[in-house]
Parts: sequence; structure tokens; C-alpha cells
Amino acid sequence: MTTSVTHLWRLLKWGRTLARHGALRGIERDPNTPAPVRRLARVARFGARQPAKPAYADAFQAIGPAAIKLGQTLATRPDLVGEEAAHDLLRLQDQLPPVPFETICAAMEASFGRPPSALFSRIEEMPVGAASIAQVHRAITTDGRQVAVKVLRPGVEDDFTRAIDTYQWAAAQVEGMSREAARLRPRLTVENFRRWTLRELNFRREAASASELAEGMTAEPDFVVPQIDWQRSTAKVLTVEWIDGIKLSNRQALVDAGYDLPRLAQTLVRAFLRQAIADGFFHADMHQGNLFALPGNKIAAIDFGIMGRIDRRARVWLAEILYGLITGNYKRVAEIHFEAGYVPAHHNVAEFATALRAVGEPMRGLPVKDMSIGMMLDGLFSITRDFDMVTQPHLLLLQKTMVMVEGVATSLDPNINLWDSAAPFVREWIRTELGPEAYVADRLIQDVRTLARLPELVRRIEARYPAPGGEPPAPPLKEIEVVRIGGGWRYALVAALSGAAGVAATLAALLR
Repeated sequence: MTTSVTHLWRLLKWGRTLARHGALRGIERDPNTPAPVRRLARVARFGARQPAKPAYADAFQAIGPAAIKLGQTLATRPDLVGEEAAHDLLRLQDQLPPVPFETICAAMEASFGRPPSALFSRIEEMPVGAASIAQVHRAITTDGRQVAVKVLRPGVEDDFTRAIDTYQWAAAQVEGMSREAARLRPRLTVENFRRWTLRELNFRREAASASELAEGMTAEPDFVVPQIDWQRSTAKVLTVEWIDGIKLSNRQALVDAGYDLPRLAQTLVRAFLRQAIADGFFHADMHQGNLFALPGNKIAAIDFGIMGRIDRRARVWLAEILYGLITGNYKRVAEIHFEAGYVPAHHNVAEFATALRAVGEPMRGLPVKDMSIGMMLDGLFSITRDFDMVTQPHLLLLQKTMVMVEGVATSLDPNINLWDSAAPFVREWIRTELGPEAYVADRLIQDVRTLARLPELVRRIEARYPAPGGEPPAPPLKEIEVVRIGGGWRYALVAALSGAAGVAATLAALLR
């Protein structure tokens, strides 16, 4: 077990790097920062030269791979790190110098249990991407197909394990320091980060996620998910079909190639809504580097290491919240927050509806290009403290992805409005899921399932109350009141009287 001294040493070392980039200034100035954390930040920055403007993303980049991933997670938490830091962390580029090709080949051979030449006729030595967890090489299989081979960086698992161990320790210390810190639930945030990272470090899980997403996207033929080569994939090596397209980040190349940019933006938004609201399983890392334009104005996605999942009940609440904000029905949005337990019951629904109106109405008067879900989320975060709203970790990935998708869509079509694009889809989904036909169908399914459980229920009753055995039924017994005698002086008194009565009866018998 790692000692507290080791954790503190790591935190001070990382804090020193953060201080050199000015990234501790906000922590020191925030009045909600617990005093021990503020003191640790001052010790870490002692004597360090700080830039005029904090460079949060650069600081996490300098610390290392685990910090890069943590920074991407914290970008979803402006309530935890502040709006300025969260916005800057969105620019974190998950890029590192590549591992030598010989090391990659050795890792592939260890994972496959045979030389890579047995599976690939050619592998390009120069990677097409080198990230904190893995790097990707273009290759040709022995049967002539072009593929992308993603290989886990050697030693990255141990690095993440050490870092996450300290993150968990630090979060536990901070959470117990104040009520405000407990409301933000840093331990749960780190635990979610740990789970996301463990999934991302297992390429079989990533392959399964891609396969599941591909099945769900059959309803959106313009959104393409590359096929998995299962025979050339392991827990540490992932092989997928090669996507030969133009990155959505290269807007000029898209224009030169004749793509319909507004149509691409609409395709992206609709695909995201299909994933998040209709299916409850969505690609949670849809930044421009992971999205490509294909002929026919189609979009292909890659990198399925981070996926989000939402159950049906939460999706219904989410759809109603989105539609309520779109249509200005703040009262219904407030009611849903109370029904979902997002706002404690001791608060007033009408007061919360008014607070939501203060967030939503300013956007309704803006030009289309200036209306932003990111602005809406920032506004919602600003009222969470007033209404004692605790963090909802299951929605963090969704919030991050919504902002990300809106940013990519706006870069393609500056005039797009995610609200307007979402309204028809959300309206139809609500009608389908919550309309009278859906209600009747749900009741029928529920009743049929109840009937199907009746035989099992009868068997359990019989097991609890078995049939009588060979012994004949007992005759009815007279009801007699049972006197329960407690301890203490009452018990002593009754015992003494009983003893005296016994002695008296014995003497009487002797005197006869």
C-alpha cells in the first residue's frame, strides 16, 4: 500500500509543474477551496515563476499521460475547477512522442504470441498518431486489406495505476474537508475516471464498444463505424479497417473537396442524438481529430475507448429537460429535476424554475450562431450550489460530449443551432416513448412479464408454506394469556412471592 508521504510527494511534484504554468492561481483565489488545499498550493508554487495567463492544458500535458486523461475529465467539471480552467482544458491534445518501432513490434509479438509478419504483410514504421495510451500504425494484412493497428504503449498501465492511486487518496482527503467539497463529490469523479481509463486500456472492450455502436447506427447510414478485425485484435492490440477520409478539423480541405458542410453538421448532431437519447450508448470522444468526412457527405468515427451509457429512465428525463429548455417550459424542466432527485426535496420547485429561466431566457434572444449548449451548461453549473445539487457523474460524459459535438458542428456550419437541430428528433422521440401508444405498449409488456412470473411466485409460496406432512392436524388449543415478566425488581419480586408460596404450600402439607 502506498504511504501518505508518497502521495504528498507526488502531489507536490505535480503541483510544482502546475505552478510553473500558473495553474494553481485559481485554486488559491477560490473562496470555496479548503484551507489545507490552499496551503499545499502555496508550498508547491513557492519560488516558481508564473506566467501572466494560466496555461492549464500545457501543465497537464507536461505532467504526463495520466494527467492528460485526468485533465480531459476535469474539462467537464467547471463547477469543480472553474470555467476558465475547464475551457482551457478542452484544448488538451492527447499527443506524445512516438515509441520506437522496435518496441511496438515486440509488444505486438508478445500480445499475439507470434511475429507480426504472420498477420500483416506490411506495417508502416512511422505512426499516424501517438497518444498517451497507444499509438496507431497503418498496415496491410496478409489477405491484402488496409487496416489501422492500435498498440498499447508498454508500461502505460503501471503509470496509470500509480497516478490513479494518488488521485483517489487526494480526493478522499479533499472530500472530508468541507461541505462544499463533499457536494462536488471528487471521490466519485476520480472513481469514474478510473473506470473510464481501465476500459480504455483494454482494447477488447474498445472493439466490443465499436461493434455495439455500429449495430445502433444502422438507423443512421451516413454515420460510419469501421469494422473490427477480431482475429488481429487482443487486449493490447486493436486492428480496424482503414478510414480514408478528411478530418473534420481541416475545413478548407473539406471545402476544396466539395463537401456539403451544413449537411455534415446536421449528420453529426443527429447521430449524437440517436446515440445518446434513443440508444443510450454514445461515443464520448467525438472531437474533430476522431471524425472524418467520407464521399457522399458521410461521417466516420474512430477511437472508441471512451463510451457513455445512460439508462432509459435517465434518457426520458434528459429528453424532457432538453425539450423543455428548447420550448421555454421551465416549470416542467424544474419538475423533472425534482422527480429525478437532482434537486433536494426541501427546495421550492417554482424557485428553481425561476433560476432556470434566468439561464435559458438570455439565450433565446441571441442570434442563432451565438446560442450555445456550452453557455447553457455553464449557467446550470452556476445555480447548482444555490440548490444543493450534488454532481451527477453518470451525466458528466454526456455534458462533455454535448459541448464537443456542438463545437465541431459549429466549426462546419457557424449558423447551425443545436437546439433547432435537436428539436424535431427530441420531439419525435418523446412522442414515441411517452405518448399514449407507448404507454399502452409499456403496460402490456409489464403485465405480460408479471403473468410470466406467476408460476415462479407460486413455487416460492409453496416453498415458504409447504403442504402438511404425515402428522395429523393438531386439535385446537385454548387461548391462554401469556404474561411476559421483565428483568429488574419486578422479576425479583415475582420470584420471591413464588418462593414464599412454595414454602407455604409445603408447610401446609406437613401439618395435615
